[in-house]
Amino acid sequence: MAIECITKAAPSSSPMPKPTTLKQNDHDRKPLVFDASFLRHQSTIPQQFVWPDNEKPSMSTRELRVPLVDLGGFMAGDEDQAVEASRLVGQACLKHGFFLVVNHGVDGGLIKDAHKYMDLFFELPLAEKQRAQRKLGEHCGYASSFTGRFSSKLPWKETLSFRHSADPTCPKIVQDYFTNRLGQDFHQLGVVYQEYCEAMSKLSLGIMELLGMSLGVGRDHFKDFFQENDSVMRLNYYPPCQKPDQTLGTGPHCDPTSLTILHQDQVGGLQVFVDDEWRSIPPDFNAFVVNIGDTFMALSNGRYKSCLHRAVVNSETPRKSLAFFLCPTKDRVVQPPAQLLHDEQNPRIYPDFTWPTLLEFTQRHYRADMNTLDVFSKWVLNGQI
Repeated sequence: MAIECITKAAPSSSPMPKPTTLKQNDHDRKPLVFDASFLRHQSTIPQQFVWPDNEKPSMSTRELRVPLVDLGGFMAGDEDQAVEASRLVGQACLKHGFFLVVNHGVDGGLIKDAHKYMDLFFELPLAEKQRAQRKLGEHCGYASSFTGRFSSKLPWKETLSFRHSADPTCPKIVQDYFTNRLGQDFHQLGVVYQEYCEAMSKLSLGIMELLGMSLGVGRDHFKDFFQENDSVMRLNYYPPCQKPDQTLGTGPHCDPTSLTILHQDQVGGLQVFVDDEWRSIPPDFNAFVVNIGDTFMALSNGRYKSCLHRAVVNSETPRKSLAFFLCPTKDRVVQPPAQLLHDEQNPRIYPDFTWPTLLEFTQRHYRADMNTLDVFSKWVLNGQI
């Protein structure tokens, strides 16, 4: 979930970083503002966006060939096709947790509209976008690179995040968010993203069936667990950068959530760390990229892995992506099913927790990276919740 990355945990009592300042006209110092309409044309970039040499992107990476899972037969009720789809999903999750799904049942016109309205929002003046400004400690709202939250290794991107709930008592939560936060002029955006989130929720429950089958716990176990999910939708916008070899659109991290369903535009920029090297997953309009997050890794008792990934930028073309992060409801206790704890060779790895506790940890105490779940588990076991 690109709730960003850091290398070690901060003590729970530590204050949030103060806004970083830059020198303006040699004397005048003002808070750093990530205004993409201005910075995208600059031949140099602020130091806060320059990543350490060992983390800077390579401009050439090999393609990662991930399993292509055809969901058509599974969705049509073909049991043999369901078994084959679950086999491919399981194979991917044992290795790196990434796979593609096609014939997923999501309308292509809806996907195009979701990308179109992303352009409409992110091309607004900064002051207009800031009407939905994300506040410190919150995970929803507009963020211009998380300036004010962190002071180094800043991502070269803008995001708009909002909550989706499958609870029938919240039937129009996304639509209401846009009109309440941004006004009636944004009603159509709310309509489109409400429909898109509903499609993602339905698709994610189908994938949960396949994950349950692949782990041998039955197709309904995880589907039921996430039936009334309380999830996060994020629109990612990566403006051009004239120094793309010095920065990252999103730093290396594992998603702390359960499952991510990503749709890329045709620009490309997603990279996954596999076998000690960064590999790219090129865009395919007809496919969604799916990956396992830390919460599902805990649900599988570590059998399935969340994988380190990042996003790179380029100097010419904006890149966009739509990311749906499946999360359980706040009262669901994250613990693996008994079938995955059946012998001494499979001891319990992670403590019980709820998703809001992990979310708060990543928002207030720790900048998500490849070690988030391990550090969080120690934090829980030490009684710091």
